[in-house]
Amino acid sequence: MSNKVITISREFGSGGKYIGILVAKKLGIPCYDRDIIEKIAEESGFVDDFIKRVSEYAPSKSIFAYSFIGRSSTGESIEDKIFAIQKKVIRDLAKKGPCVIVGRSADYILEDMDTLDIFIYANMSDKIKRTMNFKAQTEKEAEKLIKETDKRRSINYKYFTGKNWGERQNYTLMLNSTELGVEKTADFIVNLYRLETE
Repeated sequence: MSNKVITISREFGSGGKYIGILVAKKLGIPCYDRDIIEKIAEESGFVDDFIKRVSEYAPSKSIFAYSFIGRSSTGESIEDKIFAIQKKVIRDLAKKGPCVIVGRSADYILEDMDTLDIFIYANMSDKIKRTMNFKAQTEKEAEKLIKETDKRRSINYKYFTGKNWGERQNYTLMLNSTELGVEKTADFIVNLYRLETE
């Protein structure tokens, strides 16, 4: 098996994180998500919750918010420092061997490496249902959370990569987990990965 890495970008509520875990389990390779936050926290000295907030989400629902965040005399913000550490952590993990990396602009960070970049999306009704299951919110609250989370992910991605999150040219494959179901989506990725590496 080659040292190919699978990156999973996903809409909130699409089941993308779980799909990433399933894919890794089926292939017998590591899946990195929470581990990345812990490694960034170790290297930066910031607490996990803070890293979780700033490593994938914009400070607000506008890209202009990045203009107003505090910067050092070199012009670097805390968010810039976190992204630089995140980049190092993700590249180090990818160099160790085949793995699945969920979120955190990994498709962009590893664009010069051998990757299979997947974007998972789903129908809104399905995302609302899934969000209500694990967040115990009303339908209206779930929909608001989905839209706000994806908006902030999108802005963060745009700020650090200069690309548009969720645009098809950024990924090898885009899959609708509503149409395929979570298990079949994972199987599809596994089969494609095997075709490309064996």
